Amino acid sequence: MMSSRRELLSRVGFGLGAAALHALGAPRSFPNFAPKAKRVIYLFQSGGPSHLDLLDHKPYLKSRYNEDIPPSVFGTQRITGMVAHQDRFPVMPTMYSFRQRGQSGQWVSDLLPEIGGIADELCVLRGMHTEAINHDPAITLLQTGSQLPGRPSMGAWIDYGLGSENANLPAFVVLNSLPSNGQPDQGLLARLWGAGFLPSRYQGVQFRSGGDAVLHLSNPPGITREQRRSQLDGLAALNQRLKERVGDPEIDTRIAQYEMAFRMQASVPELVDLSREPESTFALYGPEAKKPGTFAANCVLARRLAERNVRFIQLYHRGWDHHGGLTERLPALTRDVDRPSAALVRDLKLRGLLEDTLVIWGGEFGRTPYAQGPAKPDSYGRDHHGRVFSLWMAGGGVKRGLAYGASDDYGFNVAEGGVHVHDLQATILHLLGIDHERLTFPFQGRQFRLTDVHGRVVKEIVA
Repeated sequence: MMSSRRELLSRVGFGLGAAALHALGAPRSFPNFAPKAKRVIYLFQSGGPSHLDLLDHKPYLKSRYNEDIPPSVFGTQRITGMVAHQDRFPVMPTMYSFRQRGQSGQWVSDLLPEIGGIADELCVLRGMHTEAINHDPAITLLQTGSQLPGRPSMGAWIDYGLGSENANLPAFVVLNSLPSNGQPDQGLLARLWGAGFLPSRYQGVQFRSGGDAVLHLSNPPGITREQRRSQLDGLAALNQRLKERVGDPEIDTRIAQYEMAFRMQASVPELVDLSREPESTFALYGPEAKKPGTFAANCVLARRLAERNVRFIQLYHRGWDHHGGLTERLPALTRDVDRPSAALVRDLKLRGLLEDTLVIWGGEFGRTPYAQGPAKPDSYGRDHHGRVFSLWMAGGGVKRGLAYGASDDYGFNVAEGGVHVHDLQATILHLLGIDHERLTFPFQGRQFRLTDVHGRVVKEIVA
């Protein structure tokens, strides 16, 4: 016989907690077909990196310096409030050199020499486009499939569809990096990695660079791990009784998340401790990788998370909103991300992980081919530009050494191979083995999905 009510609650509670945690990571009805990728690392450059200075070589612009963008090119493009009062829109070629890299001959800016060094691993999309022209709607559309807040994030959708492969870590982890110049520009709202109308268990878990990697993960002083275990068992039993009375499914999430937090108390400190990494790691990623919170350190953490089969790893780097002073600020940003981004791809390949890890690098839109403010050859700014921009992907079932799509001679419009944001999302899900039209959730009388009512898989880039 059980000796006490406490023992009864402990045994019952542990069973309930374990069952809830099993449900949290249980496989869903997906994948629909054999996946090419098991996980995603999204290196999000928040603020809108200039495609014309980094990934989209447009030599024609040099011959049109300081001329107005022709009306036939400009068309009916919406403009932001930042340039609404400009008298003209003068062509602004890049001041940086491009060169062809690798056997594939990918054109990459000299600002990205290390990324250029992995050109043969890259699938560069040069026909990306979005209808959003300002940061919040653009990043919200790319991350959640809608310009309006309230939808589940991409990582939450993927967790909902595929579940977790590691019971001791969240399926969806978020890492934020501060640029070395200390100018983060646009803020990042937690709803970008939120669960929206999905059960809250699917929201991303943000790891911090100081103190506890996850808030409130450590036990308070005087509380042992055994005592915490006993508390959670009793709490699970009480929560189960509450669920039976009120029928709220979020109570299962609460039980499961308590269990996840308990397991993370053991798994997360080991994960974020880079002191056991060999010096060869820091030789590859650079000395900044030893500084918590840097993009380089977070790239190392992204690799460690991938090794532990975390499903979706979202790494944000801010500071790319260059309305002015682009030529002073862009080199600092590219120094932050160039070496670690390339190192991550090389590292994953060396460890046999690149084949089933999809790495994505890019922002919410690009920058205008015309100057914001006066056109000066060596000092200029660029406004937001969603009509066409570039990003790159590597590993995870995409073709290597491929440049897909193109902008026109001005780098203003899509000339061929256009990829809308919803097409990108559909393709990411496809590489994970998910039919984007079948990954749905009922809410307010209709079936919602990440790609809304749009999106095609870009099969031309799938290996």
